Amino acid sequence: MTSDQHPLFVTELAIYPIKSTRRVPVQQARVVTTGFAHDRRWMLVDPEGKFITQRQHPKMVHIVAQPDDQGIIVDAPGMNEIHIAQPFLEGVLEQVLQQESRHRFEVTVWKDQCGALDAGDQAAQWFSEYMGFNCRLVFMDDGCQRPVDQRYGLTSDLTSFSDGFPFLLTSETSLADLNGRLDQPVPMDRFRANIVINGLEAFAEDNWQRIRIGSVEFRVSKACTRCIMTTVDTQTGIKGKEPLQTLASYRRGEKGVLFGMNLNHDSEGVISVGDSVEILD
Repeated sequence: MTSDQHPLFVTELAIYPIKSTRRVPVQQARVVTTGFAHDRRWMLVDPEGKFITQRQHPKMVHIVAQPDDQGIIVDAPGMNEIHIAQPFLEGVLEQVLQQESRHRFEVTVWKDQCGALDAGDQAAQWFSEYMGFNCRLVFMDDGCQRPVDQRYGLTSDLTSFSDGFPFLLTSETSLADLNGRLDQPVPMDRFRANIVINGLEAFAEDNWQRIRIGSVEFRVSKACTRCIMTTVDTQTGIKGKEPLQTLASYRRGEKGVLFGMNLNHDSEGVISVGDSVEILD
């Protein structure tokens, strides 16, 4: 079968401005050094600076963060909407750092440690009230350099506060294969992808090494191991057993249950829903 018979193209794009919060679909996204612009540049941390996710706190799925030119607008059930200004805007960083609690400190994402800017007391109070425990919001500015796992990337590959890579790609045909095995189908947003494509045969992406989307080239670095976050219903915030239980029955690798592919990128640019996907290797 030729690519002309089964053209590949992007069907969905998404960013997650605050790590582990609700998916924000976009029609177009700019590829920058760390991944998509605005993707996982903010993160909640506990008083020790350790990252906080839906794995332990499923209610985070209800937090909606929308980026704008000045920062992010955040909302959640039972809370008043809040606008959180960027602490990194040109010309105001020094002033911001002099304000109360607006300081740089070390945060932890899995085994990685990096510096981040505190978003201030107002943001900390808002999120602590919603979460029900003390936490703070931090931002990854350009002073933070977080390399990807060197086993799966180049020394120049960087990511944001993602779990480990700049991009996650999934395919609709792979989801259709999974849903054909489930009593209740699940939507793609369970898998928190940045890029969704229409796909060829199910899990064809397992065998790709390099692809091009629009004018941007990507290396397909490794299969994504999935965790209990896929079992959180994105509408209710309630955990279940699926789809992880079924995935484990036929998509288990050496290091875990697999769905989707992690990507690193070799160039920057803009990609859009509808862009063609070319398999290079």
